[in-house]
Order: sequence, then structure tokens, then C-alpha cells
Amino acid sequence: MHAHDTNDDLADTDPHDPGDGSLPVFRWRQAGPGLATRRQLREMGLRPGGAEPVARIECRGGQRWAWLYRIDLAKPKIPMTLAKEAALDKAMAARQTCRQCGRRYHHVLPISLETCLECHDGTPAAPDSYIPPALPMAA
Repeated sequence: MHAHDTNDDLADTDPHDPGDGSLPVFRWRQAGPGLATRRQLREMGLRPGGAEPVARIECRGGQRWAWLYRIDLAKPKIPMTLAKEAALDKAMAARQTCRQCGRRYHHVLPISLETCLECHDGTPAAPDSYIPPALPMAA
């Protein structure tokens, strides 16, 4: 029992708390062992698996932060199936393909334009930045 637990007038507060006082907040590189961010879990081949975050880590004066999860409660990553990979590729193709010229770029095109920059304003695209559209089959 802590000395301040017996005195109702004192409150243990953290100025870096997310607001409701429910989770501890650590500064950069000060989180205890056994905690990891989603990215760190993914590098270990794990995922939160429905577990709630137990803390928060902050850097740059609280401008950047990430949830921390208990590693012992993490579950193995679910492997990518061929069907999931095909669905993901189809979704990305829709975001990477110019609606005018049909080129599929290696990056996502601006939503506001719905076309590549070359079709929009004539800005030339590097030949290695896209896959040309497939030629129609000859009969």
C-alpha cells in the first residue's frame, strides 16, 4: 500500500495521461518489458488478438503516440490466403489504375483527380512508375 493511498485528499495524476486516467502513458523508450506496439507485434509474427491496449507510448511531446499491448496475451498472426491476397490486389488495383489511360501505377493515385498526373495536367510519368495496360488480344 502506498503512503498516499490512505489520504483521500491526494490524487495520483499523470500530466501525460490520455484524459480518463485509465491507462499509463510512457515516454519514448521507457515502456516496460512485455509491452509492444502493433507494429512490434507484427514484426514478432503476432497480433493483439482482441486484447485491449494496456498503455500508451508517446514521443515528440505527445504529438505522436501508439497503443501498447501485452505480448503474453498476443495471438499468432493469421496467414494470408490466396483468396485474401487476390481481394487485396483487386482493391489496390482500383486505387492505382488511371481511369483514363489504364496504366496501373506503383502508388495510389490522388482520389480528387481520379486520373494520373499525366492525364490530368500533362506531367510526364517515369516509365518505371507504372505497368502499361494490357494490349487487347488479336483475333
